[in-house]
Amino acid sequence: MRVIVDWRTHMRVLALCISLFFVAVVHSGQVVVRKSSEPFDAFAVRDKVLKDHQWQEMLRMQQQIKILQALPTGCVAISVPYRHFRCGGYYYRPYGYPSARSGVDEVYIQVDPPLNK
Repeated sequence: MRVIVDWRTHMRVLALCISLFFVAVVHSGQVVVRKSSEPFDAFAVRDKVLKDHQWQEMLRMQQQIKILQALPTGCVAISVPYRHFRCGGYYYRPYGYPSARSGVDEVYIQVDPPLNK
């Protein structure tokens, strides 16, 4: 039994192989080439990469916290189970901090909807 393969099938297989090659290249990451005569400290590079990663994680976590100095108009004050404000679909809880100009100022930090018990 002889199998006849159409030229389109060959082209599809070739296109699949080329696309897999490019995917492998994209996922390979950064490659650094150095001369063997140059001094190189692999542990220092590892530590720098770890510090960069930790810094990026800290920035990502900081961006997730939404802090407002003033609430938008139309917010509703709610006192149960604790003092907070509902502004549209978001909830904000006031936090006081010492200020040189007025003694104590408030900032409003976005929180999850409180559970009324």
